Amino acid sequence: MVILTKLNGKDIMLNEDHFENVVEAPDTVINMTNGHSYIVQESIEEIFRKIVGFNRACRARGSREGGSREN
Repeated sequence: MVILTKLNGKDIMLNEDHFENVVEAPDTVINMTNGHSYIVQESIEEIFRKIVGFNRACRARGSREGGSREN
């Protein structure tokens, strides 16, 4: 999940696993797999950095908790 900023200044949390595509033209539009679209203030590069940071934090948390739990 990443926290982004809508054009009205309100934060929105989106699940990047459901991003279909992200386009800058000139506003940044995120199209979701469910057909919804969101216009956000962040650039594509900023969104990418947030996604990478979130994924790193998840992996680090998993390794601190003993890695994957297979049954």
